[in-house]
Amino acid sequence: MVARIAAKQEFAGNWEYVLDEAIFTSPAHPFWGGTAMIGRDGELLGIGSLQVQQMREIGTPEPLNMIVPIDILKPILEDLLTLGRPNHPPRPWLGLNAAEIEDKVVVARVSNGGPARRANLRAGDVVLAVAGAEVSELAGFFRKVWSLGRAGVEVPLTIYRDGRTFEARVTSGDRNRFLKGPSLH
Repeated sequence: MVARIAAKQEFAGNWEYVLDEAIFTSPAHPFWGGTAMIGRDGELLGIGSLQVQQMREIGTPEPLNMIVPIDILKPILEDLLTLGRPNHPPRPWLGLNAAEIEDKVVVARVSNGGPARRANLRAGDVVLAVAGAEVSELAGFFRKVWSLGRAGVEVPLTIYRDGRTFEARVTSGDRNRFLKGPSLH
């Protein structure tokens, strides 16, 4: 299928995920996941990941495909093939999904048994700050959490809920360990 690059820009996914510069293509295709994005010269440019919607100037949503640039994968490809993940210490993971709503970061969901749930965070909580630094968008929120250290670091959050502001401390976890579940040993 022939598509055009509609944008190259930062992408933040609500599941604690950020790409500094994702590629967005149009028209969107429903069977895009895992497909190769090939340039005119035959070079692999990226791998299809998500279908997203972007608001047009006329106010209607435009479906796009989000492509992970291949340059991001090249430095970690051997690690992915041998270990299934990049070979570096895991980032702190909170176990939540968040949304950016009117310049606010709002918790949309917390994972059962995850760090955010253990710290009593709830859907609807508004994250005002991480370690005293205000946050108003997803990418900045996740980057600030990651800047605090490795998985296991305590993440101080300023939360707004039901008309009051309070401090919550989330002992972050390792997403890979959580997703694997308890050990059988």
